[in-house]
Amino acid sequence: MRIALVSPYSWTYPGGVTRHVEALSEELLRSGHDVRVLAPFDPPDQLSARLHRGAGPALRATPEHFVPLGRTVGFNSNGSISNIACFATTVSLLRTELSRGDYDVVHLHEPGTPIVCWDALGSARLPLVGTYHTYATKVGPHAMANGFGARRRMSRLGVRIAVSEAAAWTAKRFFGGRYRIIPNGVHVPESLPPGADPARAPLGADAPGGSAPLRIVFVGRSDERKGLPVLLRAFEALRDHVDATLTLVGVEPREIEPLLDEPRGIRALGRVGDEAKHAALRAADVLCAPSLGGESFGMVLTEAFAHGTPVIASDIAGYRDVVRHGIDGLLVPHGDATKLAETLRAVALDRPYLHRLGESAAHHAGRYAWPRIASEVLTAYEEAIALPRPVTVSARAATAVGVAAADGRPKVPARRLPSIEPAPLAPRRRGFAVARRLGLVAAAVLVGWLSVVAIDRIGLDKVAQSLLDSSLGWVLAGLGLMATSMLLRAVAWQAILRAALPWATVRTRDAFQGTAIGVLMSATLPARLGEPARALVVARRVGRPRDSLPAVLGSLVSQTLLNIVALLVLGTVMLSSIRLFSGHNGALIAIAILPLVVLLSVVAAPALLRSGLPARSERVHRWLRELRGALAGVRAGLSVFRSPRLGLQAAIAQFAAWGLQWAACYTLLLALGLDERAGVGAAAAVLFAVNVTAVLPATPSNLGIFQAACVAVLHGAYGVGSADALGYGIVLQAVEIATALALGTPALLREGLSWKDVRLRTMRAAPVHLPALPLHGEADA
Repeated sequence: MRIALVSPYSWTYPGGVTRHVEALSEELLRSGHDVRVLAPFDPPDQLSARLHRGAGPALRATPEHFVPLGRTVGFNSNGSISNIACFATTVSLLRTELSRGDYDVVHLHEPGTPIVCWDALGSARLPLVGTYHTYATKVGPHAMANGFGARRRMSRLGVRIAVSEAAAWTAKRFFGGRYRIIPNGVHVPESLPPGADPARAPLGADAPGGSAPLRIVFVGRSDERKGLPVLLRAFEALRDHVDATLTLVGVEPREIEPLLDEPRGIRALGRVGDEAKHAALRAADVLCAPSLGGESFGMVLTEAFAHGTPVIASDIAGYRDVVRHGIDGLLVPHGDATKLAETLRAVALDRPYLHRLGESAAHHAGRYAWPRIASEVLTAYEEAIALPRPVTVSARAATAVGVAAADGRPKVPARRLPSIEPAPLAPRRRGFAVARRLGLVAAAVLVGWLSVVAIDRIGLDKVAQSLLDSSLGWVLAGLGLMATSMLLRAVAWQAILRAALPWATVRTRDAFQGTAIGVLMSATLPARLGEPARALVVARRVGRPRDSLPAVLGSLVSQTLLNIVALLVLGTVMLSSIRLFSGHNGALIAIAILPLVVLLSVVAAPALLRSGLPARSERVHRWLRELRGALAGVRAGLSVFRSPRLGLQAAIAQFAAWGLQWAACYTLLLALGLDERAGVGAAAAVLFAVNVTAVLPATPSNLGIFQAACVAVLHGAYGVGSADALGYGIVLQAVEIATALALGTPALLREGLSWKDVRLRTMRAAPVHLPALPLHGEADA
């Protein structure tokens, strides 16, 4: 049989699909078939690196049966980088090869991916088989593909294959059709009996209290969806309880450095060949696959099985098709670093159980052995070739354009399917997730409605004119005042940190680095991720990050208390500058008391927690214990108020920073010529309103709500025109964002971090603390 295997992905930027096609072609060749692999190819030159965001291609030999189809470009897709061709020469090379190759069947991998497989669906007049490798739930990209005729083109496939139930779910959901499951294959070593790898320590050394460490391996890229930050946090907690090592295959040392407190026990091998990868899998006690989602199968799982290595993986749709929980591996909730660490500790202390999992994994690998997989694929080829060809001209035309299905059977339409993701562990958590989504939707609707109102009632021409009439000199002065206020905030924080970390040397530059990066993250990310970001930066700089991070986070409470006092002062000034009962100031009066309520809550919380109020459930008891533990770090952060000198320094610097921001707000009123109607009191009211409404930001920099707060204050309380008030809100936020970029970008460069590094570390910031194991007597009680 003469077979064309067509892949849309670059041969020299290999991923799961490329590895699958390569192995399938080798197995088919061994079976005596004539095979050609048609795929893009990126040579090792500077242009390839530029087209792939600086990443150079792998130096891979091209087999004799390989047909190159030109260069590719790296695109973000489904949480990772897809290297696909987008040049006209690729189409020409593909069509020429398919028309001259005298193929019996063409096997398209990822049929809907442009432009290679997409074009083959429409141009090839040969029996077609398609394999779907992807699991995805996003509607937008698939709706766009269907808008260009994806369903109609895919009707030309004689046989459709999915590598897993998850991949079949995606294809049925968005494209319709019938699918058979043929999983990815794996090379099962013949020389290694199941469970008898000499690289592993004998069971005697594996017993609890033995000397052999738990050897964990991770195989994959450092893409966010692979969950590497989750694994690193879990391992940092694990190594304090059991002897363990972590080997990272496919990850460079420089990629994990920003994510680690310390590298003890961790070895990053970088991008290595198959031999080194397989050696790492053979030597490991367990493979850890903590992906966050978007996985349709997970070839690395079956590779581990082939070497008798059990798996601890995330409980996600694609992985549940492979790992049988409690038989050849264990599944843990995705993104839960604490549960992952607990599971790793449990298997480290029960090596016989881990060994049994490994034996089952080696036995299960037979299901995915390449000879068996290739035989199933060949059966699909034979069925596609044997399909009756349309006889009449109209039938041939209907099949050619995809109106009729190539398999001669009635079409199966796409349909909405129930989710195959695991159900949440607790109904309350599910309710919280639903409430959060509804809250985000409500916030987005509110911002959209405010935008429509602004456009309809104010007029963009008036806003634009207000911006054009502003004074650039005063705007630059406001920018300078805003930047100087950030420096004073860093001085205040340094005093607080010196009191909270008496054992560490905290310099002003450390606090400024954290402050600048925190401001940048707050300006570019939703939620208040700037706070943990700056705490992480300072904890890294002062040393002993795991020990210092709780106290550094607690120090933010001291600064927050000072901020609340400053807001109370601003609220007082605001209320003194308006007529309280004029009928338009109810919202201002309501939000003015919020800082006082927050301050009283912070002061009263410790007393309430110590009051011994009865709790009705163990969950409440556990929550109170965790909260008391968190307050221990908070108390360390509040220690600045026990030192008159440091406390006074922090208070003066923090209040001076607020004063400069107040002055910056007034300066921008001067810039727009609004100072006659709105003076110092209005500037205080604006600063107060934008900070109170930013407590729980719904968008990055609270965009939209920020401007709404400015309009509500200036137009509602001080009589400033809506256009001028909106223009002021735009200018003020532009100054804040410019300050964040001007200070934060150089700080990131000095820190040797990227924006992505800080974001990943911040979103996985909380250290994992494993509870001590109960004594045997306690466990049996």
